[in-house]
Formats: sequence, C-alpha cells, structure tokens
Amino acid sequence: MKTRDRILQTSLRLFNEEGEPRITTNHIAAEMDISPGNLYYHFHNKDEIIALLFQQFERRMKTILQVPERRIPNMEDMWLYLHLVFEAIWEYRFLYRDLDSILNRNKKLRTHFRRILERKMSTAAAICQGLVEARIMNATSDDITALTRNIAVVATYWLNFQGIHASTTTPASESDHLASGVYQVLTLVNPFLNDEAQQLLREISREYL
Repeated sequence: MKTRDRILQTSLRLFNEEGEPRITTNHIAAEMDISPGNLYYHFHNKDEIIALLFQQFERRMKTILQVPERRIPNMEDMWLYLHLVFEAIWEYRFLYRDLDSILNRNKKLRTHFRRILERKMSTAAAICQGLVEARIMNATSDDITALTRNIAVVATYWLNFQGIHASTTTPASESDHLASGVYQVLTLVNPFLNDEAQQLLREISREYL
C-alpha cells in the first residue's frame, strides 16, 4: 500500500477511535512510524487529510443513495437503504461526532455535506412515495416531507445521542450502534404502513431488538 493511502487509513482509524480534535499529524506519523516530514510530503496539514477522507465518504454515499429503477420500491428497499446509510456513517463516524467543528472550519465541506443531507432526504422521500403508490404506506406529501426530515435528523445525530446515552449505560458495540439507529428510524416509518407491511417490518426488525 502506498504511503499516502496508509496515511488516510491510519488517520481514519485514529479519528474514529480517539476523536478528530485529539489527533494531530504528529500522532498519525508516530502511529505509522514515519517522520512528520514524510507525512507533510503527502499532506500539508490535518485538514487536507480530512478533506480526502470526506471525499471517500461522499463517493460511498453517492453509491448508496440510489432509488430502484424500473420498479416500485418495497419495504426491503427501505431497510437496505437505512442499513447502508448507517453502515457508512459508522465507518466515517468521526465526521458525525465532530460535525459542527469540522464543517465550521471548512465551508466547502459544509456545502458538500448539505448536498449529502439533501440526497438522503430525496432518496428516502422517493422510497416512501413508491410505498404510497404500491399502497404499502398511507401518507400525504406533507407526511413524507416531515418523515424524511425526521429520518435525516436521526441519522445525522444518532451517534452523538448514543455517545451521551452510553456514558450512563453499558458501552455499545458497532453492531449495537447500527442496529439501534436503523431500528429507531424504522419506528418513525411504522405508523404510516398498512397492517401487512407493519408485520413485515416487525419481522425485519427482530435482528435489531
């Protein structure tokens, strides 16, 4: 693996484990057993590393935030959409845990993150609209707008909520973070579903309980 890629991989791990504010370029270089000068040859500062990691995350999200083509979405599409979104958030969790700090330092990243947020809502709205057309969901356009905003809020701030909540309970594992986040969003969708879809949702959700 090239040194540049190793720097990105090591930085992502350290940011996720320790929190981005606690990690400096010297920490990254020491972890890799390379000189700070070697790291600076590839990246002039920590914000450049964060920008590249954000690009990786953005590409990942663009792949995930797709609506099924040539068919109406179903409940499995909603479950898969949520699972993949939370999986990507967990892989780049430092971005979400230190979101305000990172975005306040970089207006370009703020703009790109806003686009990701809008894409999350539009994809969720398209899936919900498909469920309405398939008579799986009973919701007005206003209902869908409010629901997709709530989904975006929960997905964006779930890790911060879990971090605070876990400080007074047993620390959660990776699977617990993913499961609880997906399940929480599914509970928002549930009231709008017909009886058959609610039963299917209960079956899908068993692994999260």
